[in-house]
Amino acid sequence: MKIARVSDTKGNIVLAAQQADGSYLRCKGHNIAEIGLGDVTGECVEVSEFMSPLEPRAVICVAASYRAHIDECNMEEQPDPIIFMKNPASVNAHQQAIRIPSICADEVDYEGELALYIGRDCLNVSAAEAQDYILGYTVANDVSARSWQLERGGGQWVRGKGFDSFAPLGPVLVTPDEIGDVKNLRITTTLNGQMVQDSNTSYMIRDVYELVSFLSQGTTLLAGTVILTGTPEGVGWARQPRLLLQDGDDVVVEIENVGKLVNHVVREK
Repeated sequence: MKIARVSDTKGNIVLAAQQADGSYLRCKGHNIAEIGLGDVTGECVEVSEFMSPLEPRAVICVAASYRAHIDECNMEEQPDPIIFMKNPASVNAHQQAIRIPSICADEVDYEGELALYIGRDCLNVSAAEAQDYILGYTVANDVSARSWQLERGGGQWVRGKGFDSFAPLGPVLVTPDEIGDVKNLRITTTLNGQMVQDSNTSYMIRDVYELVSFLSQGTTLLAGTVILTGTPEGVGWARQPRLLLQDGDDVVVEIENVGKLVNHVVREK
């Protein structure tokens, strides 16, 4: 299934199943973790606005997941994944604005990523067991204020990546049965129509199951946790000249079999 959380034309926030023709049918209930095929009604939903498909309890992020990205950033590959967190208040939605706050200079970057959603509490699981805890997948953009992340305050990844609207997710949550091989999905990012990232999850140093297993060792991943699995090469900060988000830009992250996440950029005055 492909499930969206939307506001309909009457202002009701509902869960809706995306159909092959792009239409949406209302789902019974309001808990995305409990929606099944039998909960999809025949009632068509007229979408007024997309919400984030998820309201996560925590947002855990993995850095340096692709070797080519490590190389472009002049980093060294680490024996263990680099982990940070984003403020849940930074979660944003499809077709909603990425808002650059006034305290950010010309430093805000895009990072297209595959995200996954933990469906039940997960502790000390193996990579082979991990897939049983993943409720679904969605598209993410790990928007990053690089000066705040790398320079200010001694380098504050949580601060630089946790501003409001800096975690767009969506437009739908896709259940694993519709993904195909999650270890082989094309992922692209375009900025104002220009392709800036073009890679594949097959190039990840550790696949999604290995990441879930690693994160769960000694640490309970609560049901409702979202994990961003890292970005491939092509980020704007690593380019010469740098290519950073500007007022009026349009950013599109697309992942094969998962969806297309579209956001407009607005600089707050």
